[in-house]
Amino acid sequence: MKEFWNQRYGAEDFAYGRRPNRYFAAHLHDVAPGKILLIAEGEGRNAIFAAQNGWDVCACDLSEEGQQKALAWAKKEGLDLRYDLGDFGALDYPKESFDALGLVYAHFPPHLKADYLRKAADLIKPGGLLLLEGFAKGHTVYQEKNPAVGGPKNVEMLFDKEEMLEIFSDFEFSILKEEVVELQEGLYHNGEAEVLRIMAQKKEN
Repeated sequence: MKEFWNQRYGAEDFAYGRRPNRYFAAHLHDVAPGKILLIAEGEGRNAIFAAQNGWDVCACDLSEEGQQKALAWAKKEGLDLRYDLGDFGALDYPKESFDALGLVYAHFPPHLKADYLRKAADLIKPGGLLLLEGFAKGHTVYQEKNPAVGGPKNVEMLFDKEEMLEIFSDFEFSILKEEVVELQEGLYHNGEAEVLRIMAQKKEN
């Protein structure tokens, strides 16, 4: 998996473009800036946007190529960006240490998915924000019609509302929906897709 992402991010072009994910960008403005963790952040498009808007950004990914690309971009923009390299499950962050957490097309192997998402939930402070956009289980229909839309081929890596309600049971959801959207994100997310979107606040202790 690491080799796959290094090959994808090692190209000169940005695999998913330089613009932030539209859903992430629209809702990050709904809360005051603080400390945010962006998981599976790739080449840094959402991290750069968050840093430009006053957030203290920590990103992580297992791809060295993605990390190098993001840090070079941040340096060019004069932005401070922490970017940790490694598998999310092996990275050590203190619990309840982030004001917000972003999961933008952060899909994990089926046997790790629930554990990784629960770990992500534990890292958010009480009252903190969770933003997620990823491919829903119904997305396989759109992949078959248009491979250019991207996404994991294994349906067990995709998301559904029921599992999100179970995993993020300590959160109040203001948005939890599966919907069909038109993606235009760089080279590998293009066309109609079925996605799951979350905006949720961790309940106070």
